[in-house]
Amino acid sequence: MPANLSLETSIQLDIQKIRADFPILQTQVYGKPLVYLDNAATTQKPKLVLDAIQDYYTQYNSNVHRGVHFLSQKATAAYEDARKKVTAFINAKHAHEVIFTRGTTDGINLVASSFGRKFLEKGDSIVISAIEHHSNIVPWQMICEERGASIKVIPVNEKGELVLDTLDELLDDKVKLVAVTYISNTLGTINPVKEIVARAHQQNIPVLVDAAQAAPHLPLDVQDLDVDFMAFSAHKMYGPTGFGALYGKEEWLNQIPPYQGGGDMIKSVSFKKTTYNELPLKFEAGTPSIAEGIAFGAAIDYINSIGLPNIQEAESQLYAYAVDALSTIEELRFIGEAHNRAASISFLVGDAHPFDIGEILDKQGIAVRTGHHCTEPIMQYFNIPGTVRASIAIYNTTEEIDKLVTGIKKAVTLLS
Repeated sequence: MPANLSLETSIQLDIQKIRADFPILQTQVYGKPLVYLDNAATTQKPKLVLDAIQDYYTQYNSNVHRGVHFLSQKATAAYEDARKKVTAFINAKHAHEVIFTRGTTDGINLVASSFGRKFLEKGDSIVISAIEHHSNIVPWQMICEERGASIKVIPVNEKGELVLDTLDELLDDKVKLVAVTYISNTLGTINPVKEIVARAHQQNIPVLVDAAQAAPHLPLDVQDLDVDFMAFSAHKMYGPTGFGALYGKEEWLNQIPPYQGGGDMIKSVSFKKTTYNELPLKFEAGTPSIAEGIAFGAAIDYINSIGLPNIQEAESQLYAYAVDALSTIEELRFIGEAHNRAASISFLVGDAHPFDIGEILDKQGIAVRTGHHCTEPIMQYFNIPGTVRASIAIYNTTEEIDKLVTGIKKAVTLLS
């Protein structure tokens, strides 16, 4: 089995310490230790995050923003402190540029609806890429259908890399926005987002980045990227499900209308007219998921305690180890081999259906994902029904990769 023992030794003690922070990693599946390699779907949660949720409900459960009593003020302070943590995490210029959402999908829908209603007209276009998650396809299809606009697609090559030679031709005067993923959840491709933003901005076209897969693996700096909108989810970042954030440049957020109406997003209401609240509350109608928001802040604290550059380095080493190890399986072929990849590895094994491989691995305590991964256009491009996807996080180890390889070889034997 390939290994870089000096690198593995240098991170092993830290990784073992990190693993101890995640109670679920002590779980057994079918009598075998859990090997969790489905992190692109959702990451596990450290005790710090779990404690933050319990502490809120047991010590200061109250609604936020509208109460003058002690519990409400304490909850509001903790909730808004989480917003400040997100702001610093992505290096946003202002905290009011961070909108709390239900996750990446909700954030993209917010922009599609609000931006589309304001700026999209009949005959206009939205540019997306061929390797987008459905969440960055369907909302644009919906608003384009409603407004009489269309979608244009940046193509992909057989390595899973975007063919950016076509970008300048796509960016004509009818394009109102570009929406691209930072890291493909299926192929692991890291897109050159900064270049895409710069080229779009040359034509005065704003850019939305789906950073759901990037946020737990790469440092994010919205000011350096100069991105106009960026959406990501807490549950991919060791945080709770049902919560996330949308970054938007102040100039854009002030121009577009609210996505939803209700409490908290208003300044005043009469039967004749409603005046909307200031940012960020303008886009945050109703009672939010308070515990989840506070826990999201705790998840960012956890990531910061390790250091995202350290996470990136350790995961890069493990990713290289995994690719080398899986390459020893003669029957295995990778789907997507971009030069710059991270986090997710998609593959097929001989003529076996991905589901069959996944089911055999599951019986060995190994959790991977099988199917189209909400990226059906990619599967259509490669003319396959789906893939097996193994995706890593900071708590994964080379020993777990070895178990994955052994498990796949067993599947080959059973299915041959």
